Amino acid sequence: MNQTIQEKTMSGAQEITFQIEGDIALIGIDRPSKRNAMRQDMFEQVGEFVDQAQKVAKVGIIFGHGGHFSAGLDLGEHKERSPIDTLHASRAQGAIMNKMEQGNIPWIAALSGATIGAGLELAASTHIRIADETTFFALPEGRRGIYVGGGASVRVARLISAARMMDMMLTSRVMNAAEAVAANAVQYIVPEGNSLAKAREIAGLISENSSVSNYAIINTLARIQDMSHDDGLFVESIMAALVQSSPEAQSGLADFLEKRARRLDTPPSR
Repeated sequence: MNQTIQEKTMSGAQEITFQIEGDIALIGIDRPSKRNAMRQDMFEQVGEFVDQAQKVAKVGIIFGHGGHFSAGLDLGEHKERSPIDTLHASRAQGAIMNKMEQGNIPWIAALSGATIGAGLELAASTHIRIADETTFFALPEGRRGIYVGGGASVRVARLISAARMMDMMLTSRVMNAAEAVAANAVQYIVPEGNSLAKAREIAGLISENSSVSNYAIINTLARIQDMSHDDGLFVESIMAALVQSSPEAQSGLADFLEKRARRLDTPPSR
């Protein structure tokens, strides 16, 4: 199934695009005149499209149109919020990003250019992050006199460490793509303009996996990190047994044993 869906049910819908390409859903941030800065209605539209993607796709990709992933919050809108409105907006953003992080399908972020503030928070809610060589990361909230509100204290700090995040927030330090790979903020770095193509390639591989295994991987690993050693091992054993019982597991094991399965891309022998 190949189709393009462009909905305009909200004022921000024209700035968030949605496509289905076979088993892959693509959400695009399309506000290039503002380096894809995010308003609250745009976050809400992302959430609606995540819901749609999880009904029809096996993998999702989020990316930015026009050379930047996202320069963060629309600070003009943010400045007008009262403290209680800021609290509610933050909670709503967190819930939307949880849909990606703890949902039914894996998500990939294809990054380029500015990935700042809320843009980094959004990327951190995905499971695989790919940066092209133009990508740069920052958390300049200290300089702006504000604090992160889209989950960075949890997600970004767990990716790069609280110490690195504190440095970025206090000093407004900008991290380039190579530094981001070293800091565990992203898993892949590709040449300029190639992050979306790489995301499509990886999404294609993931879509061939068992959907049950994919769900277990994205929803179990992060939770185990919050458990004690013994509790984590116990949950791992339970999940292994549950996944093993699925028809997809039996089919996948049979394909391997009967030499029908895709071979691993191992390094050439010397």
